[in-house]
Amino acid sequence: MRRFLRPDARTVAVVAALATAAVVVVLVIRHPAGIMTVGLALLGVLFATVTGTALAALRERDDRETPPATPPPGQLEPGSFLDADTLDALDSAAVLSRLHRMREVSDQ
Repeated sequence: MRRFLRPDARTVAVVAALATAAVVVVLVIRHPAGIMTVGLALLGVLFATVTGTALAALRERDDRETPPATPPPGQLEPGSFLDADTLDALDSAAVLSRLHRMREVSDQ
């Protein structure tokens, strides 16, 4: 029962995409007049939004599942360097502290 109540992102994306397509087909073929057209159009936008959100969640989950690559020995981790903008923004004590920590990590 729990699996039925909480489907994975791929299932949600497929169902919402099919619902979006069904709404678009009804709007194109039948073309109801008045408030029904507005309601169906809003429903299509809602289904398209759900599809996009489910696809984004699926991409994010796939990104989290891939393990991060460990740097080779003697190399710093990506993003652990200090660039010119960071040096300008930090005070000298913080910069020196960061450089000492980076040297300790690279020496190990």
